[in-house]
Amino acid sequence: MTLSPIGVHTVFEVLAYATGFRVFLWARKRTAPQAFTDNDKVVVIAAGAIIGAALGAKLSYWLDDPLTAFAAFPDWRNLLAGKSIIGALLGGVLGVELAKRFAHIKQSSGDAFVLPLTLGMCIGRVGCFLAGLPDHTCGIPTSLPWGIDFGDGIPRHPTQLYEIAFLLLQFAVIHLRRAHFVRPGDRFRAFMIGYLAFRLLVEFIKPVFFSYPPGLSGLQWLCIAGLVYYARDIPCILGALAGRGGAGWARKPGRTSSTTAPSRSAPNALRGSKPRS
Repeated sequence: MTLSPIGVHTVFEVLAYATGFRVFLWARKRTAPQAFTDNDKVVVIAAGAIIGAALGAKLSYWLDDPLTAFAAFPDWRNLLAGKSIIGALLGGVLGVELAKRFAHIKQSSGDAFVLPLTLGMCIGRVGCFLAGLPDHTCGIPTSLPWGIDFGDGIPRHPTQLYEIAFLLLQFAVIHLRRAHFVRPGDRFRAFMIGYLAFRLLVEFIKPVFFSYPPGLSGLQWLCIAGLVYYARDIPCILGALAGRGGAGWARKPGRTSSTTAPSRSAPNALRGSKPRS
């Protein structure tokens, strides 16, 4: 029995969720114990993360490829066809922030999500890579020797593999510099800042399904919005990664992040009901 590209993607997506959840249960008491002192807090934070991520993933798809998402509107099937991990991450952050405010949880919970997210996203990207061209996550054509033919006879950037390599390297750096992150939630902030910056750049070698001024994709604008949100954390995070963590690098009192908190135009062959994530 041979799985379809959608079937391959789904299998790895389910595996990614299952692995991420199991690792989160292990990591929550080791990396953010102050935020998970009872099961009620776990349920509240998990609910906020799941609902926020689901909504964010869908809304970001609509922003990134509105022509496909709303092609048969008011038929709702196209609206449910795609999603994006960028929107899921930003939506998850917002969902946890709101859930914690509702439940009066003040402790930072973000550090517990770094390892689960890293592993889950890597597993998910393996599925994207194996699903090939129909998954809409590969890059634009390239003449570089490591370009991969995803089924149309054209070597393309294997951006899924680039992302896996980046995520593993980023986690290794964050783990090695963990003693320099002086505030709870700093490791998660470092994860988010690094990933959003990576995606902002790697999107330049991926097809654009709908271009916004000045030629950026919807996902790139989401990355910029996320980096603006974390802007005042960036000097502190860069200092910690450079080994200069300490009281002098702590940010001013303020918000506590929850999870603290060739042409780029997409050819018609790459359009479909499930755009890139």
